[in-house]
Amino acid sequence: MGYEAKAGELLTEGLRRLGFPENDSALDSGVSVRGIGSIATLADRYIRELELFNAAFDLVGADTREDLVVRHLLDSFAPWKEFSSILSGLGAPEFPETGLSGPAGTRFRVADAGSGAGFPGIPLAIAFPDVSFTLVERMSKRCAFLENCAAMMRLSNVTVLNKEVERAPSDSFDVVVFRAFRPLDAAMTRTLLALLAKPRGRLAAWKARAAKIGEEMSGISGEIGGYAVLPLKVPFLDAEERNLVVIRP
Repeated sequence: MGYEAKAGELLTEGLRRLGFPENDSALDSGVSVRGIGSIATLADRYIRELELFNAAFDLVGADTREDLVVRHLLDSFAPWKEFSSILSGLGAPEFPETGLSGPAGTRFRVADAGSGAGFPGIPLAIAFPDVSFTLVERMSKRCAFLENCAAMMRLSNVTVLNKEVERAPSDSFDVVVFRAFRPLDAAMTRTLLALLAKPRGRLAAWKARAAKIGEEMSGISGEIGGYAVLPLKVPFLDAEERNLVVIRP
């Protein structure tokens, strides 16, 4: 089996294990999700761009294409059902005029804070074509990479915002997602919460061990209304604990 074929099969099997539908489908949240074949095709293009520009732009740590697939792509895709459930619980959106763009018919706006190489924002944008994603990234060279990826994959639901998180538009997003982000302190928690369209908004953080999460959340208990830790199972990463932490204002 060739190197690329093996990674492609890992991705397809991983998507299947995560429960993605075979074909494009409508969800109870009122949005659609792409099927496995469509996701795999777009994700393969993304992987190729990552491999092409990773060394020059210092995008992501991965030794092999299989690492990219499992530790980054499948890890980003892993809570897609939980993400859809968050959207289901939000109700009808009411947004101020922020100048942010999105596809026609967009019901929800999501920010990926400190997007870096685009995880988890780009995988989520691939999976959910009618949810608008704003990738907030302070480094210009990484923004150039993200814009190139969005154009190359024709992801009309992706906008790249070349700003620090502190300067992103406030009261503008249903959900703010972040992965491989620094531990939350009180100041950063306030910054992220300010981005949410309150009281409906939610923060969704990709995290590792639950014990560490408890320590981190205790340090910001005065800033948040509450949180839930949702265990994740990332295909082919059974030995490592992964969780999604959903935080409400």
